[in-house]
Amino acid sequence: MTTPHIQAKSEQFAETCLLPGDPLRAKFIAENYLQRAECITSTRNMLGYTGFYNQQPVSVMGTGMGMPSCMLYAEELIKDYGVKRLIRVGSCGSTDPEIGLNDIVLAAGASTDSSANRHQFNGYDYAAIADFDLLSGAVDVAKQQKKTVKVGNVFSTDSFYHPNRKLTAMLNRLHILAVEMEAAGLYSVAARHRARALAILTVSDDLITQQHLSGDERERSFDTMITLALAVATDSDG
Repeated sequence: MTTPHIQAKSEQFAETCLLPGDPLRAKFIAENYLQRAECITSTRNMLGYTGFYNQQPVSVMGTGMGMPSCMLYAEELIKDYGVKRLIRVGSCGSTDPEIGLNDIVLAAGASTDSSANRHQFNGYDYAAIADFDLLSGAVDVAKQQKKTVKVGNVFSTDSFYHPNRKLTAMLNRLHILAVEMEAAGLYSVAARHRARALAILTVSDDLITQQHLSGDERERSFDTMITLALAVATDSDG
């Protein structure tokens, strides 16, 4: 069975799937971290792969930028391909002065300016939260690997170039750690289908100091996030 956006056979996806926004990052993860990885879909150049990590099957699938695109792929992966655990691996902009470039943020919850979740919740405000077992598992793995992570609320926005120039100060006042574009939508889709989801994010932009990672620095620094996500993905208790 295929879907309009994923031309793969139903059995080709593993139950756990990493979700980078950039399809080329999906390719990078598959080629550099997975064993025996095979490209199983390339529809609309949105690349998806399945391979093995620590002898366990893991898939990785690009989702594109923004909640509508991420929610579309999450919906089809869960409903049509049997994916049960979805781990977003992406970049974010820090809105907290204690969180800098290359730091890892685990999104326990995701506030948003999008109306996508309200559409699913009869106009009410939906509390988009991570799966507790995946979140606590990521914290435990980080401790074992002696990696520092920040856990808290993030802000999923529909606008990369946000018109509100006071947004960063407002988010900081409410102790929101970072800005990104997908987690709130991913969490609601997973909840609706009784799947489990977590967003693991690397700070690529400091929105307070206006410092930014270069393209090369992003590629090198994302290793910590990817290895953490893969460890969580293949945790036998996860």
